Amino acid sequence: MSAMTDQAAAARPRVLFIVSRAHQLTMKDGSLHTTGYWAEELLVPYHAFTEAGYDVKFATPVGQAPQPDPRSLSAHDDADLQRILDLQNPLVLDDVEVGGYEAVFVPGGHAPLEDLATDEVAGELITEALAAGMPVGAVCHGPAALLAARRADGTPTIAGYRLTGFTDEEEEQGGLAPNMRYLLQDELANLGAEFVEGPPFQSHTETDRNLHTGQNPQSSAQIAADMLEALEA
Repeated sequence: MSAMTDQAAAARPRVLFIVSRAHQLTMKDGSLHTTGYWAEELLVPYHAFTEAGYDVKFATPVGQAPQPDPRSLSAHDDADLQRILDLQNPLVLDDVEVGGYEAVFVPGGHAPLEDLATDEVAGELITEALAAGMPVGAVCHGPAALLAARRADGTPTIAGYRLTGFTDEEEEQGGLAPNMRYLLQDELANLGAEFVEGPPFQSHTETDRNLHTGQNPQSSAQIAADMLEALEA
């Protein structure tokens, strides 16, 4: 890459994708369910942001390349993901300063339930971004990262926010609910969020102030559009 290309990339506004590194979900009975991030929920927003002129950077809790859920992959998706070099070499979440970005986004897949839901660093970045008025987005199980977000006084950052995410009904239809340690919809509501449930597996997003959430994989394009509209306002 030339110096001019480096300078052009550095000048582009940046969006931070916080991505789970987990590739297994611990179930209620102690078994391990193969998982990862959901390809569509990462790729569709990624392409929407980059085509709009944003430079997308990725960060994981340990700085290792995240793994897609194999159930979410087509041959095209796999090849597409391999071409995203920054995804193969993500930043360490501990080293990220949210002030260097214009927006924060968390893709789903069941993986965030395993690590981001209890990751204090992810929670702090999300809290800081929301307080700064920066668009913060999460789709499907990505809102699990909101569970770790706390204000300075220890109260849940999302208390009083209207939001959505993968619903209890969708977990039931997917077959995993009976053996899951917790359900995302219940946990978000328990922290004082107003959870809004749309029809199963249909596009549904919610925007409350600068928090943008999508219910399921089918919501991936709309949540990207919601965030881009907020960024361009």
